[in-house]
Amino acid sequence: MELFEISVSYKNENHHFEVRDYMQHDGVQCKFELYKQGIFVASFEPGSHKHLHICKNAGVEEDELLDLVAEQIESYNI
Repeated sequence: MELFEISVSYKNENHHFEVRDYMQHDGVQCKFELYKQGIFVASFEPGSHKHLHICKNAGVEEDELLDLVAEQIESYNI
């Protein structure tokens, strides 16, 4: 598992997240887990054309913000 942090600007606010990348993704567990201040927010897995989609959503953040986070993670070409 690899950890990294990302920040996304949404509605004039900066949101900081910790991303856990499970590099040995086996289809049982989602590839990326997202946390904000230690609280689970959502997880993502690769879909068609390597675009991430939400695997699990805790309902803590708005879907539009989660879409921006997914785009940010995708930009790292992981």
